[in-house]
Amino acid sequence: MDLIYEKQIKVTKEHIDQNNHVNNVQYVHWVEEVAAEHWDLLKQKTEYVNDAWMLLDHHIQYKKQAYLNDIITVKTYPQSPEGARQPRKVEFYCNGQLLVDSSTLWVLFDPETKKIKRLERDWLEKLV
Repeated sequence: MDLIYEKQIKVTKEHIDQNNHVNNVQYVHWVEEVAAEHWDLLKQKTEYVNDAWMLLDHHIQYKKQAYLNDIITVKTYPQSPEGARQPRKVEFYCNGQLLVDSSTLWVLFDPETKKIKRLERDWLEKLV
């Protein structure tokens, strides 16, 4: 299984701010949305099927703007775990150009006990 998840989003009026481009908050929303979609596809192949992710840290860099009716390609993929923390990249492209680059850190936890799970260093390798 490929660990890169990709989807396309068409920019609509609801994504646009007073400056006539995609609002920065919208990108943050998409980062969380695409990570959740990717996890929904992957979790059945793991021992963590009933667990959930919580966002700990988020860094986002805006490089170019997107406008009404643009088609944005979003790519996300997990990176090597760092103990209990799971880094994830989310990149936004339009016409082959990088618009936004996001690096996030997540932790996996048990929703019932609220305890954080420590991931095996090679857990991602088991998915490919």
